[in-house]
Amino acid sequence: MRPEVLNPLFAEVETLDGVGPKLKKPLDKLGLERVRDLLFHLPERFVARRSVADLDAAEVGENIVVPLTVTEHRAAPTRRAPMRVLAQDAKGNVCALTYFGKAGYGAKKDLPLGEKRWVAGRLDQYGQMLQIVHPDHVVEDSAALSDRLCEPVYRLSEGLTQPRVASLVQQALGRRPNLAEWIDPALLAREVWPGWFDALERVHAGEDAKARERLAYDELFANALALMLVRASNRRRKGQSLQGDGVLTGKLVLPFPLTGAQKRSVEEIRGDMAQEMPMLRLLQGDVGAGKTVVALMAMLAAVESGAQAALLAPTEILARQHFENLRAMVRPTGVEIALLTGRDKGKARESILMGLLDGSIDMVVGTHAIFQETVQYRNLGLVVIDEQHRFGVNQRLLLTQKGRRTPHTLAMTATPIPRTLVLAEYGEMDVSRLDEMPPGRQPIDTRVVSIERMEDVAAAVGRHIEGGQQAYWVCPMVRDSEVTDLAAAEARHAVLKERFGAAVALVHGQLAPEVKDAEMARFVSGEARLLVATTVIEVGVDVPTATLMVIEQAERFGLAQLHQLRGRVGRGADKSTCILLRGEELSEVGKKRLTLMRETQDGFRLAEEDLDMRGGGELLGTRQSGDSVFNVATFEDVARWQEVANDDARLLVEHSGGDGTSLTGARGEAARTLLYLLERDWGVALLRGG
Repeated sequence: MRPEVLNPLFAEVETLDGVGPKLKKPLDKLGLERVRDLLFHLPERFVARRSVADLDAAEVGENIVVPLTVTEHRAAPTRRAPMRVLAQDAKGNVCALTYFGKAGYGAKKDLPLGEKRWVAGRLDQYGQMLQIVHPDHVVEDSAALSDRLCEPVYRLSEGLTQPRVASLVQQALGRRPNLAEWIDPALLAREVWPGWFDALERVHAGEDAKARERLAYDELFANALALMLVRASNRRRKGQSLQGDGVLTGKLVLPFPLTGAQKRSVEEIRGDMAQEMPMLRLLQGDVGAGKTVVALMAMLAAVESGAQAALLAPTEILARQHFENLRAMVRPTGVEIALLTGRDKGKARESILMGLLDGSIDMVVGTHAIFQETVQYRNLGLVVIDEQHRFGVNQRLLLTQKGRRTPHTLAMTATPIPRTLVLAEYGEMDVSRLDEMPPGRQPIDTRVVSIERMEDVAAAVGRHIEGGQQAYWVCPMVRDSEVTDLAAAEARHAVLKERFGAAVALVHGQLAPEVKDAEMARFVSGEARLLVATTVIEVGVDVPTATLMVIEQAERFGLAQLHQLRGRVGRGADKSTCILLRGEELSEVGKKRLTLMRETQDGFRLAEEDLDMRGGGELLGTRQSGDSVFNVATFEDVARWQEVANDDARLLVEHSGGDGTSLTGARGEAARTLLYLLERDWGVALLRGG
């Protein structure tokens, strides 16, 4: 059970003053559902202001606090024009306080004629006149701004303001308990880190590298400890030895011989499966490196040993794709394989459930439906999880409870992951790596083209689909936004559909699942020739006749994501092309990314380069995909502190008896609290008496 001391932090946000149904909706959009979520909703940056007596003491472009006396209200002459309030300082210098849209409605009340007000905001110049656009604060007493000279800027959603979020964060800070220390005292002293209680206060008050670093380390330490407990727990479980006799694998007819990396991975996996201790292994493979064949060899080894195998895919589209591919490959072996998704109903579903229970079905492929309570297996010996990053550790653990004995687990990812991040995300697993391409796979012709040549690119796409081939067009957003010029998938789809008609399909994450599946099915079947999409198609989609990929505003994507998207083409025998449409202005990082994409198709090299380039500014797992494991820790933190955190966690477990079944002593109890606080409860659940 979670310690009572944490209960105030796990209370719903509605328990805070001022939070009702109206405010809860925008908070939910940001994932701020409980008090603890606000504690870890750290400022994106800080606004540093300087208090000045008059405008002569300030520089244009500077954030200031200045006393001004209101002299005139100038109403907006048209709906689109701004409202301006003219005010002057003690020396008679005039400044316009400018408001656009609805923001001007309360200006007359906040800034009455003839009254002095202290105004906080950025000083700019419009023509010959100084101005402050949308002042951050307008107050009657300078003391009200004395604590706002350095002010946090939080990520918002529509319906929230900076003052409102800051107020809620302050309420959350007031509820935090003073928890016992879980970091090794020697490390704490060496790094001069504050305690957890003070660190949270400091990261919300201003730029504080030591406080933020300490909170990042907390995440890395908690994660390392939880994964270590998973590994120790797995070693204590009773599995079954699945050695296989090679009868079924010998009947496979593969289109090409296994690469050295595939042979090595198969041997590592079969070696693990031959042990009674359940396997926990991650199979990393670059795009097109042949993970499915390796997984099939493992699944057949399980069937040869009298057990069943299950393959879990994150979406129904991928599940069906795997099923068709595997069914074609196992046909010569006589192995019975079935597909089970949440949509299967009635007699067809009952037939599959009966086959799994009586053992007449050897392999099943499906979505999470294959692990529902109603699905029982005669003897589940191996679980293969495709696109592992779509499933958390908690889900991995649930899978191990389906067999009479703990099944072996093989997780697969098509995203090459730098070694440091493997430790952070998959520390409980052994790792096999497919770093060779099967023979005959053609390199993808990658070109960088300016957005100014959009018409030429569209014409080329037209020629491509008229020639009977298929293409992807990827955009970085779903809808147009007023605050960004990123291409919107819906808008691009409308333009291309007008040009090419019904041959254009649209897929993005905000579509209803049945609509998304139907559009995807149109493309897979060939009915649609051009698929406009967001990054929902970055993994797993396999359409061999699609040989052209256009990625719009490619400089906005990370290297790893560009590589995954490019990997959707080049899957058949025909030559494939990837066009990276770049914006007119490129940053140095953007240039380097696109140059690297042209230079290499080695996903592991690109992953390492991506890690170096993102540095501390980007959350682990990329913001674009929303897969972040951590709230605070950045790539730099992981690279610097992950191994220290692993060693620290290992020492704590060893001092508690070494078998991973308990956390003892004052620091052990504190660490247990940390696991609950950072929601690594699945680690605590594996402790004796946890």
